[in-house]
Amino acid sequence: MYIWFPPRLTSIQPGQVCKLKRALYGLKEASREWFAKLSSFFISTGYTQSMNGYSLFINSSKRSFAALLVYVDDIILAENGKEEIERVKEALNKTFKIKDLGDLRYFLGFDVAGSKKGIIMNQRKYALKLLTDAGLLACKPAVTPMDNLVKLSSTGSVPFTNVHAYRRLIGRLMYLTNTRPDITFFCSSTFSVS
Repeated sequence: MYIWFPPRLTSIQPGQVCKLKRALYGLKEASREWFAKLSSFFISTGYTQSMNGYSLFINSSKRSFAALLVYVDDIILAENGKEEIERVKEALNKTFKIKDLGDLRYFLGFDVAGSKKGIIMNQRKYALKLLTDAGLLACKPAVTPMDNLVKLSSTGSVPFTNVHAYRRLIGRLMYLTNTRPDITFFCSSTFSVS
């Protein structure tokens, strides 16, 4: 890829261009620098970084509690009022030019719905995508995903031919156990045999 000379930098010959070896956003340090800048911004606005999860920032006082969860360039804001959310959104917009996507509906494979009783989270969309990718969408549902009396063996059947696809499928199933603990036994049994 070639680019024109930056302003104030003159070329030796007319019509000369530069060869682009690596763009700044492609540097391996870019994500760390972005998070350092975002973290210092949140700390300067009164938040403290959680020691339990470094992408969680908390602002707590006697009358309010606010939490920010960061995943790359997505931020979830939660508060027991609306004032703090508006203040943070305004400050973020002044500094970074953000886009407000409204109430949280989907995040990292989780469908999120709020009601007067609380928040409901499920992974329905994630599970349907998993079934589609595995070619099992048309299978009949079962009350239990596996008979717990079945003994798994590494020698009793033909080995899975694509090891990477198998590991990816097991990893996706293990992620699904966040909202479906009933499949935990199946995932851990299958994973330990491989």
